[in-house]
Amino acid sequence: MVSEMIFDKALDILLVHCQGESGNVLIDGAPEIPGATILDKMNHLNNVDPSLRLFLTREPRAQVVHTTNLLLPPTRPDADAAFIVLQPDRAHPMSGSNCICVVTALLETGRVKMVEPETVVRLDTAAGLIVAHARCQNGRCLSVSLDNVPAFVHQLDVAIDTSKWGRIRGDIAFGGVFYAQIDVDQVGLKIVPEAARALAEAGTEIKALLAEQVKVEHPEIPSLNEIAYVMFRDYQPDGSVVTCTTLKPGRVDRSPCGTGSSANLAILYARGQARTGDRRISRSIIGGEFTAEILGETMVADRPAVLPRITGQGYVFGRQQLRLEEQDPFIKGFAMSDTWGPQVGEL
Repeated sequence: MVSEMIFDKALDILLVHCQGESGNVLIDGAPEIPGATILDKMNHLNNVDPSLRLFLTREPRAQVVHTTNLLLPPTRPDADAAFIVLQPDRAHPMSGSNCICVVTALLETGRVKMVEPETVVRLDTAAGLIVAHARCQNGRCLSVSLDNVPAFVHQLDVAIDTSKWGRIRGDIAFGGVFYAQIDVDQVGLKIVPEAARALAEAGTEIKALLAEQVKVEHPEIPSLNEIAYVMFRDYQPDGSVVTCTTLKPGRVDRSPCGTGSSANLAILYARGQARTGDRRISRSIIGGEFTAEILGETMVADRPAVLPRITGQGYVFGRQQLRLEEQDPFIKGFAMSDTWGPQVGEL
């Protein structure tokens, strides 16, 4: 007779992906996170106690491509649920692909009641309220349209001095987090799977340079004050864009990147190349697609902004239960450069 393993502390995780990008959802077992708001809780995870994030996002329990979304009760009365994006480098306020994963998990597990043909889910995030419209049929979530927080340009055509590529230029914009968006031909690469390692290394190198050369701060949320990601882009003749967002310490986003697509709409709007009602297709390095639409215009403090809607689909493919064992010598995880990339030491 096989005895049952003792799980004094267990974390229940739903395995989800959005267009190939991991967006697992921690649905039960998380400790209480201090803070009056989701922003406060995210800042606590980043500045005070990162142990939960480290446990969930690093080896031996995870690999470099894993993200775990921490599902939380909302801190505002107009939301159904809340979440924080946990990645190997830090906790992040918002991610389009991860938000789609969270909505899919909430509906397909019944944590939010599914109403067919459409369910509206309101999510409390550190970046603000996200309103999701989920198309549902036969108990499945067929697509999710995210009405994202306002997206705005910080600065266009920023000069970035590099030793490898000389002076290159990028656009800095906010789409839930801050992005530096760079035309990929400036680094002599194409957005194709076989270039993924080179793109990841280029993006993480440029991110480090940006930290020295460019300062950002959200005018209404001062603690959002870093360029989170470098996104390479390749505009197509039909108006679509192929994207490759690079994530520290050294990998690329498998999805078309929802917050990056939102930031891209703000850039196109600022350049007079898009207006309210326009839609653009964002395509990932592996061919996945999001639809990005400008719903309207607004202001963020004194900055013109757009109201973006991002549409995509998530897929629940399994469940996992992790045992939280205090005696585990690698309870805070580890990361090695053979798979995590050359900047792993900066994590």
